[in-house]
Amino acid sequence: MTIAITAATGHLGRLAIAALQARGANPVALARTPAKAADLGVEVRAFDYTAPDPAALAGVDTLVLISSNDFNDRAGQHRKAIAAAKAAGVTRILYTSILKGDASPMILAQDHIATEAAIRESGIPATILRNGWYTENYTGALGAAVAHGAIIGAAGAGRVNSAARKDYAEAIAVTALDAAHAGKTYELAGDTAHTGADLAAAVAKASGKPVAYVSMPQADYAAALIGFGLPEGFAQVLADSDARAGQGALHDDSRTLSRLIGRPTTPISETCLLYTSDAADEEDS
Repeated sequence: MTIAITAATGHLGRLAIAALQARGANPVALARTPAKAADLGVEVRAFDYTAPDPAALAGVDTLVLISSNDFNDRAGQHRKAIAAAKAAGVTRILYTSILKGDASPMILAQDHIATEAAIRESGIPATILRNGWYTENYTGALGAAVAHGAIIGAAGAGRVNSAARKDYAEAIAVTALDAAHAGKTYELAGDTAHTGADLAAAVAKASGKPVAYVSMPQADYAAALIGFGLPEGFAQVLADSDARAGQGALHDDSRTLSRLIGRPTTPISETCLLYTSDAADEEDS
């Protein structure tokens, strides 16, 4: 069985390839810029979401479609990739969707809902991995959070079941390697829910410095993100996601992810310790 992974040079793609290799598989890496995948140790083929060539999927049985990070026409890009898979004779698609799928109120969910529909319309058997929040979504700004003593957001006391990217990558490997997962949809999230205050406490413990969580109205949070240099549209999507998280959109206590991967999901304290240490190393260098 040949497994190919899109967005292979991205954070999740690299981890998924490593998880498959750890299980004895030899996946094909699909990348817009193949040279960037040269270090992966697997066959690399050119594959661009905006103009996917079915020839790049020749001989591929299972296509792992990792969602595009281009918010301009993400659903359209996914439809093109699905069409290429159908033309190439791919027999199963794994898609990294979003927690709760069509029941999610998040703006971010709309592209995923459209993609799930496109996969159903294609007739290709599929495994839908509805991924919850990555803990790493919070870690990019940990250096600034520690420096200013605050993590800001709009989630209030809402609980989020985040997990590390490596946990979701292992779920990709497990389900890609077993055809019994065809036709299944999995709601995936971390074992333990946390609030923004819990996250701040984990960062404070990891850094040894006081860090508090400051929740603000959605509009104010969006304005703050724009002030940090984020494009307005992206800032609005992130602020909406955080506000919806405050209403339970990213909470799931089913523990489906840990059952799939056969171990507990990575605690936020472990991820925060890793990234807080990295931020400290960068400051010292």
